[in-house]
Amino acid sequence: MKQTILVLASHNKGKTNEIKALLKDSPVLIKDLSDFGPIPEIVEDGETFDENAYKKASLTARFLGLPALADDSGLVVKALNGEPGIYSARYAGDNATDEQNCSKLLEQMNGINNRNAAFECVISIAIPTGPALTYEAKCEGLITETPIGESGFGYDPIFFFPSKNKTFAQLTAQEKNDVSHRGKAFQDIKSEISKIIMWIDQNMPRPDIIEAKSFCQGSS
Repeated sequence: MKQTILVLASHNKGKTNEIKALLKDSPVLIKDLSDFGPIPEIVEDGETFDENAYKKASLTARFLGLPALADDSGLVVKALNGEPGIYSARYAGDNATDEQNCSKLLEQMNGINNRNAAFECVISIAIPTGPALTYEAKCEGLITETPIGESGFGYDPIFFFPSKNKTFAQLTAQEKNDVSHRGKAFQDIKSEISKIIMWIDQNMPRPDIIEAKSFCQGSS
């Protein structure tokens, strides 16, 4: 089966493995930026998840000449006026670890009774010439008092999902993919994958074909 390459605009292996699992058995081959040489850094300076996802996908597609996929997702906490939001990955600083981000959020939530929060996700699939498809989803839950669980990444240990009575970090990968914001968005993508591949095939730039001419040089 011919597979269409989609480049994930990320070096995050946790995210790469999750997306590969979500799109398994589909006719796409997921690669990430680690599979290529260095490209210019893409600054996530958008004001929304949508803006950041599109910028990452479109610039990656342009740099590599391949269709690219990017998601921008984050944790939106009601009592913190939507923080950390688009700054979720760097809430405790530009080079913060997952543990540091979780610790800062728990400090900010200290003494707050309203623990309502939601993971939000926007996915952009772009081609080198600029056009893109957009998918989005969210998953609602609660912020715990302390981290619970060893699986997952990011804010998973402090995001409690009531219908499972567990944090995301206590769920198996399959359980999380079934209910998470990213899982829901990729379920939509997988259900439309044949249309997406057709859209990519129809809109990817075609190489210019230069007709070769042969010349015969005769003797004088």
